Amino acid sequence: MATHLKRHHSGVSLTGVKTKAAHQPLITAAFKQPLVAQSDRAKAITNAIGVFIGADMRPYSVVQNEGFKHMLKVLEPRYDIPSRTHFSEKIVPALYEQEKKKVVDELSRTSSVALTTDGWTSRGTQSYVTITAHFITADWEMRSPVLQTRPLYESHTGTHLAQVLTQAVEEWKIKRPSTTNIPVTTDNAKNQINAVNEAGLGPQIGCFAHVVNLASQKGTSVNRMDRLLGRIRKVVSYFHRSTTAAHVLKTKQEMLKLPNHKLIHDVPTRWNSTYDMLERYLEQQAAIYSALTDKTLKKNVKDIITLSDEDVKVAEEVLQVLKPLKTVTSLLSTETSPSVSMILPLKTRILQSMAPSVEDSTITRDVKTAIREDLKPRYTSPPTLQDYLHRSTALDPRFKSLSHMDPALRQRTYSDLTTEIVSSLGTEECDEGQAAEPTGANLDTSPPQKKSAMAELFGETFASKDMDSKTPADIIKEEVASYLAASCITVDVYHTVVLNPGPGDPELCTVCMSPSFNTPDSDHQLVRKELYELNWLCHIKET
Repeated sequence: MATHLKRHHSGVSLTGVKTKAAHQPLITAAFKQPLVAQSDRAKAITNAIGVFIGADMRPYSVVQNEGFKHMLKVLEPRYDIPSRTHFSEKIVPALYEQEKKKVVDELSRTSSVALTTDGWTSRGTQSYVTITAHFITADWEMRSPVLQTRPLYESHTGTHLAQVLTQAVEEWKIKRPSTTNIPVTTDNAKNQINAVNEAGLGPQIGCFAHVVNLASQKGTSVNRMDRLLGRIRKVVSYFHRSTTAAHVLKTKQEMLKLPNHKLIHDVPTRWNSTYDMLERYLEQQAAIYSALTDKTLKKNVKDIITLSDEDVKVAEEVLQVLKPLKTVTSLLSTETSPSVSMILPLKTRILQSMAPSVEDSTITRDVKTAIREDLKPRYTSPPTLQDYLHRSTALDPRFKSLSHMDPALRQRTYSDLTTEIVSSLGTEECDEGQAAEPTGANLDTSPPQKKSAMAELFGETFASKDMDSKTPADIIKEEVASYLAASCITVDVYHTVVLNPGPGDPELCTVCMSPSFNTPDSDHQLVRKELYELNWLCHIKET
C-alpha cells in the first residue's frame, strides 16, 4: 500500500505510518511445510502403504507402529500418516476394486478358465474357502490369481460349498457361452466332490498329491507297522519334550560324527512326514540308542523301547516301499507347470512298484497291498474324467506314446482327441461367421486384392488342388498323425513352449487353440492348457 501511495498519490503524507518490511520465505522453511493430504505426493505415499499392507498381508495396525512411523519420517518428513481406519475403509478397498477389475478384464479375454478350491481353518478357528483361477492370456502367459478367500459360517456341506462356487463363477464372470466345462481341482473329500457336481462345474479332479498321501497313510496303518511307528513317535516326542535329552543327543551326534539333524515328528496332514520321520530315525538310530543309554537320561527314561534289529530291518524295507510315493509327492509339489497329464502315468508307476514280490516280508506285502487297494480305484469314475485325463496325457509330449495304455484305448483316445478339436474349431468358425456377417452399411466395398506377378503367371497352372480340397478335419488328422510320428522328448527334460518363435521356427496353427482342454493342476497351485500346436511339439526346446 505504501508503495502504491508513493507512486500514484505523492501528495499524501505517510508520516507516522509504520511500514512492514517485505519478507521472503526461506527455501528451508518451504521443505518443512506438511504435505496437503490431496496432493499427488501424499496420495502416492498413501497408496504405496496400502499396497504394502495388501501385498505383504500386514495388519492395519502397522501404520501405528513406532518403527513404521520413524521410517516414514526419515523418508518423507512432510507426510502425515492417516489413521488405520482410513486404510481399512478407503485405501485397501479401493486398491482391491482396481485389482479386481484388472482380473475380470483378463478373465473376459481368455477363452477357458479352470479353478482350484480348498477349505481351511485359521488359528482363530475361523473357516475359510479359497478359490483360485488358472488361465493363459492372449500372450500365452500363465496366470493364477486368487479370486477370493471368504469365511464360511455354515456347515461344510456340499450344498453350501456349491453356493460359494456358483457365486464366484457369477461374480468373476467366468462362465462362457461356448465353454462346456470349467475344470475344478479339489481335495478328495466327499463334500468337495459333491459341491463341484451340484454347482454344474467339472470335471472334478482330485489332487493327486493328496491321493498319494491317503494311500501312504493306508499303508502305514497296517497293524504291525502302526505299532512300530508308535514306538518311534514315543522316542521322537521324548527328545522334542526334554531339553536335556536334546542336548545329549546333539553330543552323541558329534561324537559319532553323524549329521546334526533334529528328529522329525510326523503329522497326518503333512504329506511325507511319516516317511521323513522314519528316514531320520534310521539315520540317527546309533546316536538315539547311545543317548537313551547315557547315565544322564537313563534314570528318567520310562516306557521308551528302542527298535530291535528285526524292527530296524522292517523299517528299512518299508522305507523302500514308501520311497516312490515320496518321490511322486516331491515331484508334484515342485512342479511349476500343470501336472494333470502326469496323473495316470504316475498312478501306473506307483501300482507297478507296489506289485508283490517273492522277496517281500509279511509286513512289506501287507503295506504294498494296502497302498495298491487304495490307489487302484482312484480316477476310474466317472468315465468322462478318465477320458479327460487320457486326452491330457496324450497332449503331453513326454507321455504321448501312452505306453501305459492298451493299444485299443490308445487309439480311441487319439480318435476322441481329434474329434473334439474338429468340433471346437467348427463352433469357433460358426461364431466368427455369424459375427462377421456383413449387413447394410458395413458391407465390404473394397476393391479385390491385386495379384502378384508370380500368381498372374503360374497361379492357375500350378494351383494346389489337393490343399484346396482338404477339409479342416483332414488337416487336423494329418497334424495329429505328424505329432504321433515325432519322437517323444525325454521325461527328465522339462518342456516349454517357445511363445515367440523366431525365423525358421515352425508357425503356430489354430488347431490347439481349442478352449476345451483346460488342465487343472493336481497339487493345489497351478493350471494351464496342455494345448500346444501339434507340429510345434516336435520342436520343443529344452531348458
